[in-house]
Amino acid sequence: MKIGFLGMGNMAQAIAEGWVKKGLVQAQDMCAYAPHQEKLIANAERIGYTPMESAAAMVGASDVIVIACKPYQIKAGLKELRLALIGKSLWSLAAGWTCDMFESLFIELGLNADSVHVQCVMPNTPALVGEGVFLFEETNSLVPTELTEMKRLFSGLGVVETLPTAQMGIGGAISGCGPAFVDLFMEAYADAAVKYGISRPTAYKIVAQTVLGSAKLQIETGQHPAVLKDAVCSPSGTTICGVAALEKAGFRSACIECIDAIMNKKKNG
Repeated sequence: MKIGFLGMGNMAQAIAEGWVKKGLVQAQDMCAYAPHQEKLIANAERIGYTPMESAAAMVGASDVIVIACKPYQIKAGLKELRLALIGKSLWSLAAGWTCDMFESLFIELGLNADSVHVQCVMPNTPALVGEGVFLFEETNSLVPTELTEMKRLFSGLGVVETLPTAQMGIGGAISGCGPAFVDLFMEAYADAAVKYGISRPTAYKIVAQTVLGSAKLQIETGQHPAVLKDAVCSPSGTTICGVAALEKAGFRSACIECIDAIMNKKKNG
């Protein structure tokens, strides 16, 4: 199976590089097109995919097209490729796009909606290290064998979850934007460590491993986060004092409000 990327930004790079590192896809079985050829070629030298000089050449060399361009670029890009898409599988990473939207676009372009098989997925950047979250839209037009193969490739880079179309927006806000919030959290706690004398490299290592270990503990035990938190909080101890300070500062509320801001942005454009 030959995989082509329409666009090669940070997310596409994370996925392509992750597949190569995990041995899921051979680098020579991937190609990509992006308008900024110099950057495309530089990334190709690092990851190993074949850079293409045009979108049409990329599509012609591929069985699967990964839509990794900006959402607003999709309509014009697919209009240019129209007939070349027939018989292809299209895996979209574009935020806000659904299977129904693609099928409506195909009809608008004069294509039979069934002539291109579509699956929309919301990824996140930890895919690069095999710890991504991939939200698959429940509605899709892939045949079962195509869906099985797609899930195999993405599950090799993390966790695959299927959501109804109506929940893809909030799911993407949590998993897609979430790494930035976790990074902000880690940076703040590392700053606190530095304030009290720990070197910055050591601070980042301690904080990152604490986040990783805490997440893994919840995943493997399946326990409610509150139960795990209570297990660390001794009566009159230091941890409960820290928890109380976070509550006073509105930590939980701030977490919820940042998601509200994202959802309101999506709603209001």
